[in-house]
Amino acid sequence: MRFVIIGAGAVGGVVAGRLAGSGADVALVARGAHLEAIRRDGLLLRQASGDTVHRLPAYATPAEVDWRPGDVAVLAVKSNDTQGVLEQLPRDVPVVCLQNGVANERAALRLFPDVYGICVMLPSAHLEPGVVVAQCAPVPGILDIGRIPGGTDDTAREVAAQLTKAGFVSEARDDIMRSKYAKLLKNLGNAVEALCGKADGADEVAAVIGAEGRAVLDAAGIGYASDAEDKERRGDILQLVPVAGEMRGGGSTWQSLARGTGAVEADYLNGEIVLLARLHGVPAPANETARRLVVQAAHRGAAPGSLTPAELQAAIQATR
Repeated sequence: MRFVIIGAGAVGGVVAGRLAGSGADVALVARGAHLEAIRRDGLLLRQASGDTVHRLPAYATPAEVDWRPGDVAVLAVKSNDTQGVLEQLPRDVPVVCLQNGVANERAALRLFPDVYGICVMLPSAHLEPGVVVAQCAPVPGILDIGRIPGGTDDTAREVAAQLTKAGFVSEARDDIMRSKYAKLLKNLGNAVEALCGKADGADEVAAVIGAEGRAVLDAAGIGYASDAEDKERRGDILQLVPVAGEMRGGGSTWQSLARGTGAVEADYLNGEIVLLARLHGVPAPANETARRLVVQAAHRGAAPGSLTPAELQAAIQATR
């Protein structure tokens, strides 16, 4: 099994480095300055235990990869880039969605018979070209996998075994989408973190957005792991630690604003709740407002923390 990891950012890059460090066969797809740095200097993985450099085959697009039997395509791009990636993959390759949100698996199933979802619990960062940071130790993350729409098979079990060998906690699960919908509810707060940073009152706004998300999933009849189930699975596994003297700044949406990428994946996080709300005739003003404002912030190049929690709450109230 060779892992072709498409999107070597925070999550994809850390997984690539850990897999390569455990002896797995890994190739990367990256872009821009990040690709140039990887090709020139290798992929630098920073961890509390020290830095490692991994010199891996790196391609600019999936179409350039020398696809071979036994390859697994691991999607680690933001959801807004998924469709373009899928269109460049050979149609017989297993597709593993190492991504937040729940739309990627559905998009892949339109084109591929063998699709897998991973529930990503992996605090990590990518803020400079060629460098990714694993922010938990000694276990970098929890990466459970399952076949879509349900069940497990030999591929899922082999991927889980390889991830376990690389130091992650990973198991094949029959009901992975329940975990992914629970993770979606947590990711609804990404927009708040990006817009407001860690300011007092941000958690309260995020709680409103999360409660609205639960109400929408309930109205849609979509099951998700309970808080108790999620807490039991996480346990005390994920321990944030300083790396190179720095603690975690923020999650994936926060990092997108910090890097000035011009885009965030809120349309597939908060936007998933908005979509379901519209389909089932229930309101979702908090998620729609958060989605709209963080997308606008990305487009104008705003830094993280450009709004106060009070301003975000007022914007939400204005739409009710």
